[in-house]
Amino acid sequence: MKVGFIGAGKMGFTLGKHIAINGDKLDIRVGGYYSRTKQSASEAAEFTNSHCYNSLTELVNGNDIIFITVPDGQIAVIADTLDRLDADLDGKIICHTSGASSSQVFSGMDSQVYGYSIHPIYAVNSKTESYINFNQAYITIEGHEKHIEMMADMFKSLDHQVKIISADDKVKYHSAAVYASNLVIGLYHKSMKLMMECGFDEAEAEEALKPLFENNAKNLINKGCADALTGPVERCDTETVRKHIEALEGDELTVYKLLSKELVEIADMKHNKSYDYEEMKGLLNL
Repeated sequence: MKVGFIGAGKMGFTLGKHIAINGDKLDIRVGGYYSRTKQSASEAAEFTNSHCYNSLTELVNGNDIIFITVPDGQIAVIADTLDRLDADLDGKIICHTSGASSSQVFSGMDSQVYGYSIHPIYAVNSKTESYINFNQAYITIEGHEKHIEMMADMFKSLDHQVKIISADDKVKYHSAAVYASNLVIGLYHKSMKLMMECGFDEAEAEEALKPLFENNAKNLINKGCADALTGPVERCDTETVRKHIEALEGDELTVYKLLSKELVEIADMKHNKSYDYEEMKGLLNL
């Protein structure tokens, strides 16, 4: 089977290279790329040792599976454009890689296509390097029932863990991924700003926080939430938490209380009700 890509950005480069170097495992290969600019499609084709297509029609006719690897707002536009092509789409498998959009974006197409949303839970931040550890990405799939098991098996054969989910859960699922990635960056940035309000410059704040963040992340990954948890909420230190509340205001205070609510829940389970967190809950207005 041949796989074609519409869009030659970071995801197109990464997924294409991943398939190109592992495709022998399941007898598939990258057919090539079509993109908004001929230069980007040509670069992606060279990177994956595949073909640079001159038109969407040529790409559709030359491939069995079509991945739309463009920004989310352009997926429906591309689907509509494909549907109006003078090309035989019937029986084609069409996929996008958006985390928030579902396969329903393909439901209005007149042709009998089989649509799927295939999302890697992975930070793809480089065109030319993200493929190196891409097999670590957990893959979620939802879409037409006809080929969904085949698509799941395809990614399992590429050494991924795979979960089939419902289209109805797609947005909530994506928000969960954002909590564990983008929002963590927001919290770290907020921490740096608070440190700088205490006299640290940016470099000093980053140097001070980096080992704390790295060690905590390692403990979280290796031990899980409960065993990684430390700090005043976990040890039921209401006096320290009260001082934090008095020192913070506005958004910082709101975020502190909301996340501390989660910590109380984790700590309560960790200590199996042996600590009394009622005073802590009252302090946090829970």
